[in-house]
Amino acid sequence: MSFTHIDSLDSSIHKSNKWLADICAGFATDDRRIAYRMLRAYLHTLRDRLTVDTSAHFAAQLPTLLRGVFYEGWHPAGLPHKMTRDEYVRRFARDANVRDGDVPKAVEIITRVLREHIASGAVDQAVEHLPGELRELVAPKASRS
Repeated sequence: MSFTHIDSLDSSIHKSNKWLADICAGFATDDRRIAYRMLRAYLHTLRDRLTVDTSAHFAAQLPTLLRGVFYEGWHPAGLPHKMTRDEYVRRFARDANVRDGDVPKAVEIITRVLREHIASGAVDQAVEHLPGELRELVAPKASRS
């Protein structure tokens, strides 16, 4: 099905929908709005903790539509924002509109989906730039390739 009649944009919409469907499956919901909120919170929280160069390399792996979500509201001056694990969790929870206690599971689901859909190692390369306590939250050792 063509939404825009522009192949690259239609492909991006299709890929983005697949990512959202896979996130929905991970959360056992059919509500794409929940999946989108979680993915957006994940992308923004991760983006703001990475350096500008690392963010750009990571974003290059995203479908065009989701790359736009990634960069939405981005202010690269002063990055990366230093965050403790608790600050990272609170920021994600606020942006996703979930409880702090729900964040580790949400991050685990989205990290898994990203690994299924983007170039091998791209998630791990971004995660390796995080400090240890955040790295363990975003990609626990048991789940790293």
